[in-house]
Amino acid sequence: MTTTFENKLNQAKDFARQQLVEEITESRVGEYLGSVSEGENVLTHKFKCVDKAYAGWYWAVTLAASAEDSNVTVSEIVLIPGEGALLAKAWIPWEQRVEAGDIGVGDVLPTSKTDERLVPGFSGVEDLFEETLTPQGFEIGFARERVLSVFGKDQTAERWNKGDRGPNSAIAEAVTEQCFTCGFYVSLSGSLGQMFGVCTNKFSVEDGKVVSLDHGCGGHSEIVATLHSIPTGETVLDDENLDDQMEVETDDEIADLEVDDLETEVDLIDEAELEEESSN
Repeated sequence: MTTTFENKLNQAKDFARQQLVEEITESRVGEYLGSVSEGENVLTHKFKCVDKAYAGWYWAVTLAASAEDSNVTVSEIVLIPGEGALLAKAWIPWEQRVEAGDIGVGDVLPTSKTDERLVPGFSGVEDLFEETLTPQGFEIGFARERVLSVFGKDQTAERWNKGDRGPNSAIAEAVTEQCFTCGFYVSLSGSLGQMFGVCTNKFSVEDGKVVSLDHGCGGHSEIVATLHSIPTGETVLDDENLDDQMEVETDDEIADLEVDDLETEVDLIDEAELEEESSN
């Protein structure tokens, strides 16, 4: 059963539209979509939003009345998504949106106290030693508030193994030699060292990076270059050209000989004439 207040508010749809147009402009207000009671003395009138940027949305004008003889007033005007409205994706907290590799120069990413990748380590351990802890002590977690948990190690191993420096990467599948037999491979300490190490070959693209035991590249220490001699054919003698050359040389020799003979004959004639002249 509707009350006097509800009837009064229901009949105020024209008033609601007038207030909406004054606030939003006529061009963005569409047909009337009905009303809904929000509680005692409060009712909302709905109007279609015809703005192309908000397809499926509607305007909600909430009215209120404090007494039967009081004027109806506007409580709020809002834009609300309806069925089929285009909405943004559900909000995701920033710490859940960060992805691998997002931390860059100058970025700071706080680690949650409940991060399941970490477990409590040893605290106050310095008091147990007279000397400063060595790097070997830090390797097993001394003086660190938290250390990597079993879950953290498993998650890390799975990520590294499936990454670009695991056994299934393109560079690893292109070679036959694997990292665990390479002299440039240095194992990690702890349980992760059973599967991973660091490459130290400065000529490799993996230098200074964590690689799996069954990874590989073309810079393996035991790759030996094989020298191959280039086969050459036997010496070929061109008989045809050689005969032509010999004929040319022979003709030249003959010509030289004829010239020499002519010169000799000339000399002989000259000497005979001289003797005849001298006898006379």
